[in-house]
Amino acid sequence: MIRVGVFGASGRVGKLLLEDLKVTEDMSVSSVYVRNSLNFSIDPSILVTSDMKAFLNASDVIIDFSLPEACEALLEEAIKTPKPLVIGTTGLSFHQLNLLKQASEMMPILYATNMSLGVALLNKLVTQASAALRDFDIEIVEMHHKHKKDAPSGTALTLSESAARGRNLDINKVRVSGRDGNIGARTKDEIAVMALRGGDIVGRHTVGFYNDGEFLELNHTATSRNTFSKGAIRAAQWLLNKEAGLYSIADCLEL
Repeated sequence: MIRVGVFGASGRVGKLLLEDLKVTEDMSVSSVYVRNSLNFSIDPSILVTSDMKAFLNASDVIIDFSLPEACEALLEEAIKTPKPLVIGTTGLSFHQLNLLKQASEMMPILYATNMSLGVALLNKLVTQASAALRDFDIEIVEMHHKHKKDAPSGTALTLSESAARGRNLDINKVRVSGRDGNIGARTKDEIAVMALRGGDIVGRHTVGFYNDGEFLELNHTATSRNTFSKGAIRAAQWLLNKEAGLYSIADCLEL
């Protein structure tokens, strides 16, 4: 039986992980990390702890859907007690991403801003379309629920990187994430990423390729957060016996 540690169990996806793992063959929740206490009941056989080292030692693999600061603390402790990590936390800073890369030299880490099969395939299609439709303008729009704190979404940023890769562009030099006032005409290479927030939208991403006389839009809509929890569980099963390194959801799905 694979022992899974859930980091961020109080969050929307974390709670779904606890439920989905109950019905996952050969896997079970062994430990849950909490800073204070859980606000819901849990099987008494599961270790609920604020001791990060005890949490790691009680698990064969960790799945993290938390906040950037919490993920940073997890990575710092995992460097001392290496474990396979599946990280779905978004909004990581430059420092936190560097820490993730450093940690991946000591353990296998699968980092994905979106765990769904559909988004993994969308990223591949975006790279292909960007290369093939080189004269088309690229605009990305993402929509999420009103409680989401980071913007643009990690998924949208990853899609923009896929688009830039198709044209051999540096996304940090061409990404635009806001327009206001008399800013002049759109430049040829810019890739726009815009964020909308409202209601209870789980997630919708549109990557548009626009030219004179025609346009193509690629859409992905998540209708349930179980898409993310089940994707993370599949990733954990795949990652368990891998060598140290930084992996993507595309690696897991062999795309």
